[in-house]
Parts: sequence; C-alpha cells; structure tokens
Amino acid sequence: MTQNTLPEIQITQHARATRLRLRVEPTQIRLTVPKFCTKKQIQTFLQQSEQWMIETWQKQQEKSGQLDRSLPTQLNLFNRELPLQVIYKTQKHSFILEEQNHQLLISDRQPENYLKAFVIAYAKHYLPIYLKQIALETDLKFGDCSIRQPKTRWGSCSAKHDIMLNSGLALFPLEIVRYVCIHELAHTVFFDHSPYFWAKVAEHDANFKQHRHTLKNTPLPFWWFSS
Repeated sequence: MTQNTLPEIQITQHARATRLRLRVEPTQIRLTVPKFCTKKQIQTFLQQSEQWMIETWQKQQEKSGQLDRSLPTQLNLFNRELPLQVIYKTQKHSFILEEQNHQLLISDRQPENYLKAFVIAYAKHYLPIYLKQIALETDLKFGDCSIRQPKTRWGSCSAKHDIMLNSGLALFPLEIVRYVCIHELAHTVFFDHSPYFWAKVAEHDANFKQHRHTLKNTPLPFWWFSS
C-alpha cells in the first residue's frame, strides 16, 4: 500500500514510453512506464529512487513554503482522545511519557530524532493491539503483525497473511488507521486490488475513498525524516 511521506505516486502506462520516467510535482509524483514493464520492475525502480524522490519532494515543499520546520508543542496520536503536551528539556532519557499529566518530555539534545523514536516505540506497542481489535470486529484473520518504517508503503500483507504497518500511522486520526487496517486485512481474502477487494473494504469502511484520499494527501511532519 503506497504511502505519502512522499506524496501520491501516480503510475501511468504509455505506449510510446521506452523507459521508466519519474517526475516530481507539487502535489504528486508521476511515474511513466512502458507497456512491457512488470510490477516487479516498477517496484525495484521505485525502491532505488526512494532517496531522490524524498529529497526532491522536500525541496519542492520548502520552495513553496509548505514545509513547517517548527517542532510541535502538542502531539496527536491515533488512539488518544487528548493530545500530548510536548516539552523539550535537558534530561538523561531520550523521551519520557507522563501519562497522568498527558505530557511527553523530549531531550533537547536531538529533539527531532527522539520525537520520532517515541512515535516508533508507541506505534510498536499500540498498532498491533488495534489491528487485532479490527480483525475481531471484521472477522478477518491475519498471521503476525510487524511495525516498520518503510519510505513508500503504509502497510502490506504477505501471502502468509502477515501484516506490516508503518509506524507513522500513529500520527494519523483513528479513522485513517482503521482504514489501513481494513485495507490490509481485506488482502487476506483478495490478494489484489480487484473490484471484489474494494467491495470487501467497503463492507467495513463505507467512507474508505475519503479516508484513502486523506492518507494520500497528508504528508508526515519534517522531523519524521530525521536520521
């Protein structure tokens, strides 16, 4: 499932195209492919071009003034009703979550890296729990759940029905995370994006088109790309 840490990648087949060609635009990335190209060739090409796409996209956003470089003072997470108040301070630990006060204390040594580290740790704990909950609700079974940080996918489902979710999903509203879970769980029944697959998604998320649109057009914050 392609993601938008990177914006939407629009793939178009062209009869006269002789090679794969990428074009970064303000709201999307366009990939023109020859008719004879296989899905594996396209996937390999995109993987090899990841770093270039991210750097070019960020430069575009900076040029247009759309990229906010300020660190957040509040952090909204998918399964919390109240946002966490983020406080940057000198401390020994990279981050400290104070549940009772709804506060997240981040070390000011490398605040961007430590903010991302917290979200990854949070996602690894809570996203698998939420996926299990949605699996029970929809009666769609899966194998294992892993939480990773791929650059171009929100999630995936293997032939063994193991599901991978992107840790960045923890920064999205609950209905968006629910859509991604349903999307990947639907792949345990239909391993393609056929009309039958989308009908299965629609069974459990009537507004999936809007949720898909939001996911594709909402970039992650700049600090998510810190090394």
